[in-house]
Amino acid sequence: MLELPDNGLYRTTQPLPGHEDAIPAGVLVYIGESTNGGGKFVVRPGNNRRNRWFWGEPTTPLRSPTWARTLKQLPSEGFYTLPQALEFDGGGRWLKNAIVELGYNGEGQAIIFVGQWREDGTENALLFSAQGMRIDDDMLARLVWAPILPTQGEIV
Repeated sequence: MLELPDNGLYRTTQPLPGHEDAIPAGVLVYIGESTNGGGKFVVRPGNNRRNRWFWGEPTTPLRSPTWARTLKQLPSEGFYTLPQALEFDGGGRWLKNAIVELGYNGEGQAIIFVGQWREDGTENALLFSAQGMRIDDDMLARLVWAPILPTQGEIV
């Protein structure tokens, strides 16, 4: 049996042999498993909505444990808190423990979007900008998961 990585997000460090054009080095990929018993696959991002990637076609069968070991595993997209305050040139600042949404660019580089509450709004909801800030792998590793659960429909 092949030793292949867990399902999830990864950054490639080397191109996938035989698929170098479709899956080069330095890109975001998702490793998944076919529901029809076809085994593991790798796929590039399809489209991005609300700071999250959705995966599409084509998927490529993943049968190379050697290449799979070169992948850099990434934390799941979602909500986290900042481990430290971030100071910006020009005077801006995001506070320690601020809620941020984690996403990635097509190269698998982490981007965070700070949660904001609209004081003059009518909804009791956090908003996340479409413009984020890229962070390095050190900061990415120190983000703390924030268990904000998804919901559908009206909240009571």
